[in-house]
Amino acid sequence: GLYAMARIPLDAIPDLSDVQVIIFTEYPGQAPQVVEDQVTYPLTTAMLSVPYASVVRGYSFFGISFVYVIFEDGTDMYWARSRVLEYLNFVSGRLPDGVNPTLGPDATGVGWVYAYTLESDRHDLAQLRSIQDWFLRYELTGVKGVAEVASVGGFVKQYQIMVDPNKLQAYNIPLQKVQMAIKRSNSDVGGRVVEMGETEFMVRGRGYIQGVEDIRNIPVGIGQSGTPILLRNIATVRIGPEIRRGIADYNGTGEVVSGIVVMRYGENALEVIRNVKERIAQIESGLPEGVHIREVYDRSSLILRAINNLKTTLIEESVIVAVVCILFLFHFRSALVGIFTLPVGVFISFIIMEKQGLNANIMSLGGIAIAVGAMVDAAIVMIENAHKHIEHDGGKKPHWELITDATKEVGPALFFSLLIIAVSFLPVFTLEAQEGRLFRPLAYTKTYAMLGSALLSITIVPVLMGYLIRGKIRPEHRNPVNRFLIWIYHPIIKL
Repeated sequence: GLYAMARIPLDAIPDLSDVQVIIFTEYPGQAPQVVEDQVTYPLTTAMLSVPYASVVRGYSFFGISFVYVIFEDGTDMYWARSRVLEYLNFVSGRLPDGVNPTLGPDATGVGWVYAYTLESDRHDLAQLRSIQDWFLRYELTGVKGVAEVASVGGFVKQYQIMVDPNKLQAYNIPLQKVQMAIKRSNSDVGGRVVEMGETEFMVRGRGYIQGVEDIRNIPVGIGQSGTPILLRNIATVRIGPEIRRGIADYNGTGEVVSGIVVMRYGENALEVIRNVKERIAQIESGLPEGVHIREVYDRSSLILRAINNLKTTLIEESVIVAVVCILFLFHFRSALVGIFTLPVGVFISFIIMEKQGLNANIMSLGGIAIAVGAMVDAAIVMIENAHKHIEHDGGKKPHWELITDATKEVGPALFFSLLIIAVSFLPVFTLEAQEGRLFRPLAYTKTYAMLGSALLSITIVPVLMGYLIRGKIRPEHRNPVNRFLIWIYHPIIKL
């Protein structure tokens, strides 16, 4: 039980998200209607035939397309992703040239577990965004359980070429020719090998662009006098920011560069956050001087508060149940039998939860909290019945025979009464969609706890009763608590 408790994933709330696969497609510069007709529509019609897909939704925006494929409950996330990839291969030929759909991360709506900002008094937003995109993002993506690290805010560095249309007309150079010249000039080419002195030398043509000056010197044509026309003759080349459609602000203090860590589906949120923090602590020393990482969102605090709150409630309930057992039975060793069923029943629940893949959250632990009071009912009734048998027998029968008779007398009825309580939550399992995903963890753990206590009531509890119910057993009329309560309600009964 302790091993299962240590391995169960922890989260604040159950994941209510549908099993869905997101297809993201870029079609730069195109209007939403064009994106709808040429990208979104072919994709949505192809995804309608994916097995177990219940809903397909398509959204078209300026230059981008989103298609959401929602699957039936119980569908495995990675099986769904592989099926979508298969159907993407079929539809790829119907899309415009250069348009390549990609799948979104294997995460859910509650995957956002951690966020941070980059701060520096020596670097501008463009430099911080470059650090985020080309260093931090890759380092954190490699952390176990991380599906994606999304970059938000800042300026994305971009080489910008602003062509002068008047000069294009003067040199009689079409814009398409300029585009082709830039593409051809940004590539390495390989040749064969040259053998000299029994040594082979590889032949390479190095042509990758290294900076703005390389772009300015790209030849795009030849003038009438045979002089090469360079890109700088017809355009202005500079480094600038990509067009932004949003910003990131931190508490109203100004723009920042931020990173959002998205957890992979089914992972332990608390462990993922811990691993991310450890990796940030390792790589922070390698950041440029003056750059610091500030934590702005950490779900672990919410998870720990929720779990600790329920853990405290469970402990308080267990203590209250134990005190009530001791007071009303008025025999400490007998009360231990009832108290014993609480942690063991909870451990049984955690063992089944771990095997089933349920995570510990407010709802699943709430089911155990609901069951705590009823879990000791059978043990208390059996103990009290054993006390009555010992009281009425007067020492004539052997001790174990008395315990056996007391157990046989009430054991079957108690066992089935606990089963009935467990079965009472079965209608919850008929709930579907989000309400089912919300309440099923509670019903599962409540049922497991009651089944565990029912099993204990006919196995371990009778054996413990035989060993622990010994010594001086006070009759009911000599228990001061019982006498006081009888004194209160007995006159009311006579009315």
